[in-house]
Amino acid sequence: MASTRKLSTEEVNALIEGLDGDEEETTSFEGADDTNVRPFAFGSDDLSLMGDYYALRMINERFARFARSIFLPMLRLQPRISSFPPEVKSFDEYAANIDGFMSMNISRMEELRGNMMMVIDPTFISILTNAYYGGKIEVLKSRRSEFTTTEDRLIELITKGLNEVLQDAWNDLTPTTISYQSREINPQFASFVDGSDLVIICSFVVQLPNIDAATFDIIYPLQILKPIASQLRSRVQSDKSEDDETWRERMEKAVLEIPLKVKAKLSEPKLPMKSLMNLKQGDVFPIQIGEGVEILMDDELLFRGEIGEVSGQAAISLTSRITKI
Repeated sequence: MASTRKLSTEEVNALIEGLDGDEEETTSFEGADDTNVRPFAFGSDDLSLMGDYYALRMINERFARFARSIFLPMLRLQPRISSFPPEVKSFDEYAANIDGFMSMNISRMEELRGNMMMVIDPTFISILTNAYYGGKIEVLKSRRSEFTTTEDRLIELITKGLNEVLQDAWNDLTPTTISYQSREINPQFASFVDGSDLVIICSFVVQLPNIDAATFDIIYPLQILKPIASQLRSRVQSDKSEDDETWRERMEKAVLEIPLKVKAKLSEPKLPMKSLMNLKQGDVFPIQIGEGVEILMDDELLFRGEIGEVSGQAAISLTSRITKI
């Protein structure tokens, strides 16, 4: 059972004297040097606010699929493009790990009120330029400090196309308008962010036949993505339909451009075996064209027409449709 004994007067006075002594020994910070003291908002620099960038990874995967159509006309093949998980570094740290000669294209993300930057290796630009003008897909080794006029034009085409598909990739998360601002070739002169600012680096690899894979990066300042941090953490996709209209349009266009063999049947005359065996060069036998020329595809009758001539070439005028396509 706990004791109920009360403290004596001497014991109470001793406790009070001890408390008074502690107050006298309390250190005062009023005169301390506050030159290195700065305000800090808890959570403002906490990278965990962005989560694991799940939504940004989904945007990157969608962008990688869309970007194939940009490189297809230049490479004359459909490249395989993959995305790496986003990384967070200071801009100085990123710039220290790349060459001093790069294609750095800065664009404005209007709704996010900030800029993003697309960084493309000059070797990849050289490969695209050579292939675009009929050359082989190969690495041309040369040391230089500027792009040619032809390469500058190709960089404009690439930047415009990639900005368009990147905008489409972002629209499922949040509508944004991406517009080109400027271009730089030296990381030291890129007026993008301060060197100490944190940036999110999204890297992509383009696999090409018979040569090493090419890479390019998209860089976002961490500051412009903080307002949508909750959306970037969310694993719930937008309410928009997953039905990708752009993909459907490209698929429809590709299907409609498939070449099909169509044949025109003038007549099917019948000859006895004896006449067929006695045929020789120069022989002529009459044929009869009934209701007109038959137009077939895969041995299925589609149209009837009349044979004629246009601009000195044999032609067929379609008169009726037989089978609904």
